[in-house]
Amino acid sequence: MSSSPGEEGRLPEAAPNSHTPDRFDSPAETEATGNTPEDQVSPVLDKASPSSTTSYEILDMEAVPAPYREVQPHWFFCRQANDNTSWLPFSREDSDKLEIACNSADEGEVVVAVDGERYDVHVMERKRYAVYWEQGPTEVRRCTWFYKGDKDIMFMPYSEVFSQRLEESYMIAVTLDEWKTKLDFPTGESVILHNPKLIMQYQPIGMQDEWMSSPSEQTRPRTVKRGVDNIPVEIPEGEPEKVDHLVFMVHGIGPACDLRFRSIIQCVSDFRSASLSLLASHYKRAQQDGQVNRVEFLPVNWHSALHGDATGVDEDIQRITLPSISRLRHFTNDTLLDLFFYNSPTYCQTIVDTVASEINRLHTLFKQRHPEFSGAVSVVGHSLGSLILFDLLTNQRTRSGSTDGMPSEESYHLNCDTLEQTLTRLGLQQYLDTLQAENLDLESLSLCNDSDLKVLGIPLGPRKKILKYAKRKWFPEGCKTGTVLLPPGLECPPQVTNDQDGNQSSGVTPQQAQFHRAQSVTSAVEYEYFDVGIGQVSIEYPQLAFRPQTFFAFGSPIGMFLTVRGLKRIDPNYTFPTCKSFYNIYHPYDPVAYRIEPMIVSEVDLEPMLIPHHKGRKRMHLELKDSFTRMSMDLKNNVLGSLRTAWQSLARLPSAAALPPVEEGDTTIDRNLEEKQGVFEEAESSVSAEQAEQPEINVGRLNGGRRIDYVLQEKPIESFNEYLFAIQSHLCYWESEDTALLLLKEIYDKQGVAFEQPQQ
Repeated sequence: MSSSPGEEGRLPEAAPNSHTPDRFDSPAETEATGNTPEDQVSPVLDKASPSSTTSYEILDMEAVPAPYREVQPHWFFCRQANDNTSWLPFSREDSDKLEIACNSADEGEVVVAVDGERYDVHVMERKRYAVYWEQGPTEVRRCTWFYKGDKDIMFMPYSEVFSQRLEESYMIAVTLDEWKTKLDFPTGESVILHNPKLIMQYQPIGMQDEWMSSPSEQTRPRTVKRGVDNIPVEIPEGEPEKVDHLVFMVHGIGPACDLRFRSIIQCVSDFRSASLSLLASHYKRAQQDGQVNRVEFLPVNWHSALHGDATGVDEDIQRITLPSISRLRHFTNDTLLDLFFYNSPTYCQTIVDTVASEINRLHTLFKQRHPEFSGAVSVVGHSLGSLILFDLLTNQRTRSGSTDGMPSEESYHLNCDTLEQTLTRLGLQQYLDTLQAENLDLESLSLCNDSDLKVLGIPLGPRKKILKYAKRKWFPEGCKTGTVLLPPGLECPPQVTNDQDGNQSSGVTPQQAQFHRAQSVTSAVEYEYFDVGIGQVSIEYPQLAFRPQTFFAFGSPIGMFLTVRGLKRIDPNYTFPTCKSFYNIYHPYDPVAYRIEPMIVSEVDLEPMLIPHHKGRKRMHLELKDSFTRMSMDLKNNVLGSLRTAWQSLARLPSAAALPPVEEGDTTIDRNLEEKQGVFEEAESSVSAEQAEQPEINVGRLNGGRRIDYVLQEKPIESFNEYLFAIQSHLCYWESEDTALLLLKEIYDKQGVAFEQPQQ
């Protein structure tokens, strides 16, 4: 039934921690009066009047009532999005853990990890808190009774206290076999227990919205159900406790990641759900054998740090923004400007520091919550996030301090001294307790920046000493400020110039074969640039605390940015210093995506690898397209073959009356026959060449000699108008099962576990 916005047509609720309320107020009344459950009185219990049950007495009235059994509770959590409130169930495993903790809890608080240990539930407080990212706490409820109106999409749970009163009334009705019991409340609401399968909630006319509801709508009651098994709700499957692989996912420009303007947290949650479903279908036998458990995906959010109060960039941009078309300008400032920020020395440093520190923080926290984890770690970047990761991985340092070779433990330790010895040497031993209180050692201290130390309350002078010492120990002697070594394989071709004597020279010295630094117009801004192109911003790249196994790029502009920076070719021998696998995944209509392989193998026109459909076939329209192509090729072969046979027949059986006599030595006809036969043979050879598969080509070490560019199959509706679906194509990866399956295959192939295609 419709209700006023303030009341929402709900039954009265009370605080869930109260167990002996005497009266129930509606939520609006409780909020307005401040009444507590102790101040309230019980509802009036009586027999329902005959007029109130005329339409509902015919349902299962002859059925023999079953003996009373206590209702089985199920735990739900509240989710609010766009002013809409919905209640979602925990998995049965998590619900059972919460029920056990609730029954065994004393007066103290009990914390239960749920949803793959990504959330903690404070059982007594009835709140759910996110572990890895910033998110407000959400309400948790132990649910036994539910209601739904005619226009409601799903059943909503009653409050725990009100559900308890309903259960007590239901128990009395079942035990005494007395139905048509009516519960009246001071607010005018009432619940009638017609029979075990028909329980309705009624609202007084005064609580309904007379302007918005018709008279027929005002008389419609709400349906009341007992127990989660009696309502249509999908209870999610529980997740395996053990994690096989950890993946960090970095978003692109803007705070929203899809057309529904959802955050990176929600999009990664969808991708995680898709991977769990694919593991259950494509690795079913391996899961049963205990070879496969699950892959954990964690979001990495850098946008909020860039646009937060710490940088103040939003206020600066807002002061110079024109007042017209305000919504479009706000979208531009909040989204598209991220591209320009990344090309700014100041804000590029903020972005890269945030991404690296957030990944390291999440990695440390994950290891703390999963101390048994021994799997590998991979990274995923979408759009601009892939470029950030590319630059970050390109500038990881190893044993020798260069960006070539394999990393060692020396990469993550300043030296063999302890933290106390280091601070004593610097004369800063008074800050030892401050750093130890945050569990900082030399390894974690080397990952800190100035803002991290400032938050700890360390003054500017000591901060500079610590950072200078860390930089001196961290960076190699040959990599000083002002010159950063160019990663091998990413050098730009030198510019050829003529000297005064007319001799050609490259224009660069051996020392200038590195990155160069030039002073820009603004004295505080410095850039490293290639010999051609606009160059790359000069910043200090932080180091990751682990070696990624694989780097996946979704809808990536890496190829375009490298070209604009002046890089014409990637050396086939180039590889990331600490990551040996790289996949460039894109949708064919993605306007932001660019290829990588043509920059490595320029002499051969390689088609990208087609990502198989997760159901094990090509999409129907692509199969039809290939069939038509094969038909045209077969028709071409048949026509050419028929013409060749006919011409050879004419050549073998010449007519003496039709042809002039051939003089000795006259080879004109023979020459014509040879030319025609050569044409047919050439045409046939070209057709066979087109049908032949392309030979296996080594595309360099960036992905260990394997292919790099992988293209998704477009949907049939997308093929009708590629411009119409261009923007959607750039945002499709989060819900793409084909993309998720490609990641899972790469991850588990390295573990020696093959997937099995389910039968359709």
